[in-house]
Amino acid sequence: MKVPVAVLISGGGTNLAALIEAAEHPDFPARIAVVISNRRHAYGRERAKAAGIPDVWLWHKKFDSREQYDAALVEVLRQHEVEWVCLAGFMRIVTPVFLDAFPGRVINIHPALLPAFPGVDGVQQAFDYGVKVAGATVHFVDTGTDTGPIICQGCVPVLPDDDVDTLKARVLTVEHQLFPQALRWATQGRLKIVGRKVQVIPA
Repeated sequence: MKVPVAVLISGGGTNLAALIEAAEHPDFPARIAVVISNRRHAYGRERAKAAGIPDVWLWHKKFDSREQYDAALVEVLRQHEVEWVCLAGFMRIVTPVFLDAFPGRVINIHPALLPAFPGVDGVQQAFDYGVKVAGATVHFVDTGTDTGPIICQGCVPVLPDDDVDTLKARVLTVEHQLFPQALRWATQGRLKIVGRKVQVIPA
């Protein structure tokens, strides 16, 4: 039986699309049980509808605090019997209210080679800094900003004629490969955190 997971989004949902495509394969160990967005018009919601996945808009501005929002978020996730949560461009800092409900079962995709360039727009930060190599990271989520243990990373070169848009496109290609792989390992029970390091247990 496939493991039920949720994907949380705020925007276009290209990583959501990659996860949906992966989950459609019979041998993939996870199924997307619900997609939740804090933005009503996030295009990722259309991707969820097209795939027949339950789609929930949970507007953060209806709540007086991050903790209240996260409590409502947890309630929706419980309703869908979710076991793992993927943050795929979810532009909110989550609180212990959320993380304590899914201890060690929340993962995030970030468009930079952490610990460099955490926070908003990692590709722009890397481009402005003048790095020669950029990339993406999948990591466990903790109470910091992109500070959780790293599951996997992928690199791309920064070419002399790149602008931010071409670099973002190249990094996205890596993201779309990494996130399904990390979710596969996670839902197979193959990820073990030892200190700050994440070990992938052989199948």
